[in-house]
Formats: sequence, C-alpha cells, structure tokens
Amino acid sequence: MITPLDVTDRTLAERLLTIQHAAYAVEAELIGFDGIPPLREDLDGLMSSTEHWLGRYDGTLLVGAIAYELSDDTVEIDRLIVDPAHARRGHGRALLDHLDRVAPRPVSLVSTGSANTPAVTLYTSRGYAAVAELEVAPGISITQFRRES
Repeated sequence: MITPLDVTDRTLAERLLTIQHAAYAVEAELIGFDGIPPLREDLDGLMSSTEHWLGRYDGTLLVGAIAYELSDDTVEIDRLIVDPAHARRGHGRALLDHLDRVAPRPVSLVSTGSANTPAVTLYTSRGYAAVAELEVAPGISITQFRRES
C-alpha cells in the first residue's frame, strides 16, 4: 500500500527518520562519503519538511518513502528511501511508479551518488538519462538525471 505521509505526525516521522538514516547510511557506504544531508537530518528538520511525501507499507509497517516537489511541468524527487531490511523487493520502483500516476509531469528530475549503482540502475531502467555529474567533495560526485515524457 502506498499513501501520502503527514511528516508532522511525530510517531510516523520517527519511523521515517529511522528508515532515512538507514537508507542513506547504505548510500554513504556505497559512495564512500557520509556528508549526505539527509543522513544528518534530525527529527525536527524532517517534521518541518515542506516536500510532498508518499509512503510504502508492508502490512502496517512503513518500509519506504519518496519525497518530491512539484511545479507546473516538473516533478523533482528529493529523496527515495527504502529500509535496508526491505531492500531489493520492488518498493523503490513501486514508489516511483505511484508518483508517476498521482503527479504526472512532462519532466522528472532526480539525483544520486554516482557510485550508488543500485539507484543509478533503477533510474536508468525507468527512462532517466544522466544530464550532469557534479563533484560534491574531493573524489565524490552526484549524477543528475532527467526524464521527459
């Protein structure tokens, strides 16, 4: 089940933050860099997020989420997180598919650590093309992706 999330709900935000920290810890390990901002975010920061959120549940357990921003013609994905204990089960793909249905836009944007092979593979398999690579720290880069429909 995928549903909108209210990140001002403290209990929900605590679970979401646990997932976010675990998911970004995996990415930090993959890319060799632990300076990823969502890895350092605290509960108050998450609860004050102005992004739109969708959550993926396995039964009653929140196992993943996607945060995004919308404009008239663009959806920008800010975060796609899956609890590492539930990874590789299609939750990330399901969240992206659901977002395409509920907030269709001609342009979709997302970025990830260039060395985050699982994320790069997921985005390219869904039609995203790399448009830029930016060095965010010495030897550490992120790749920006764009998809047009």
